[in-house]
Amino acid sequence: MAKTLLKQVGPFAVLAIIAILALFVPLHPNFDEGKYNTSDIAFILVATALVFLMTPGLAFFYGGMVHRKNVLSTMIKSVVAAGVISVLWVTVSFSLAFGESINGLIGNPLTYLFFQGVNSGPSWSLAPTIPLTLFALFQLMFAIITPGLVVGAVAERIRFTSYILFIVLFALFVYSPLAHWTWHPEGILFKMGVLDFAGGTVVHISAGMAALAGALVLKRRRSHQDHQEVPPANIPYVLIGTGLLWFGWFGFNAGSALGANSLAVSAFATTNIAAGAAGLSWMFFDVARGKKPSVLGFCIGAVVGLVAITPGAGFVSIPSSIFIGAAAAVVSNLAVVWKSKTSLDDTLDVFPCHGVGGIVGMLLTGVFATKTVNAAGVDGLLYGNPTFFFIQLKGVLIVALFSFVVSFLIFKFINVIQPIRVTSEEEEAGLDASQHDEKYFQGTLIVAATGLEIDHVD
Repeated sequence: MAKTLLKQVGPFAVLAIIAILALFVPLHPNFDEGKYNTSDIAFILVATALVFLMTPGLAFFYGGMVHRKNVLSTMIKSVVAAGVISVLWVTVSFSLAFGESINGLIGNPLTYLFFQGVNSGPSWSLAPTIPLTLFALFQLMFAIITPGLVVGAVAERIRFTSYILFIVLFALFVYSPLAHWTWHPEGILFKMGVLDFAGGTVVHISAGMAALAGALVLKRRRSHQDHQEVPPANIPYVLIGTGLLWFGWFGFNAGSALGANSLAVSAFATTNIAAGAAGLSWMFFDVARGKKPSVLGFCIGAVVGLVAITPGAGFVSIPSSIFIGAAAAVVSNLAVVWKSKTSLDDTLDVFPCHGVGGIVGMLLTGVFATKTVNAAGVDGLLYGNPTFFFIQLKGVLIVALFSFVVSFLIFKFINVIQPIRVTSEEEEAGLDASQHDEKYFQGTLIVAATGLEIDHVD
């Protein structure tokens, strides 16, 4: 009884304690040396909002592909990260990611504890024309969507409370360290020379490997064991989600230039071109294999292209982005085919699309990066620098191994505290009903195969 009461009250109690502690954070005036660029501020504000839009976009994208009895439970797992990570980011995660470096491995949690000194501190060294607070908020949006990506791999069988705990632990022990390694000037990957413009490692490979770990720990759904085909609940939702993701990705990649400049324009262009090329590549590759062109195929391919161009968006040329998008779509498509022949139950193919897509993007950045596009970057393999390709490869291996191992341990740890998976009865009833006491219906009128009009299907 006491254990059940603790589980019910615990989350609210933790939030209440954080809220009360926040009242004691000392206030300081905003820092301003007159060096800020108002155009850059306006641009990054818009980019920040665009990246946030990707989270509800992801909810539509995933929600449309699962069984209709799991639509709401899948969508809320993406969106709830906006609440959990926002509070955690202000409390300690921003410090862990961008605080004073401790041996290049992690930020000092006391540097910006409860955002202390963020508004009154000088600009981030790599973003001198915008306030540190704006830089922190822009990075927050990346931290929000990353655990949301993992939802697709564990959908239809993970407990909601267990997933909330996963978000917290993943942010603290996977995302924040990787952000520090990759984007902090003292981070180990940054000093190694690894280039990741907007999150190929920090966001996509980390989420993809965590997805693989989660799928292995949670094991297979009953429908997967019985080889039952799960029809998508609402393909128009997938199309809407793809549009929102594509739109938001302009902020994701172009905003990572951290200023309204020509580099942002180049990143904007490569983002769009890679997505378009990848959508066509996936769809046409399906046709070449004897399938019909599908809405899902184009949508999934476009997202893979967005994933793949992310690490190199500000380092590769616009023409190169066509190849990156097209190649990544084929590789991920083949990875999905391979996965379908195994017992791995990654519900919405997060590992083949985000994990593999991110790896392909990082490696092709090592091939196509050029200082002609970004003078602060490096010439890649195609431009006579094979060393950089192997640096990228080393970075990929480090991130993939770290994310998989730590995420696997996180999922195992949660399973010790409480069952991470719903019961077979709850899985059969659907997580919308069993976890949230709510139900989704596709419209208010469904016409059965017999032609009989009914209000809904249970």
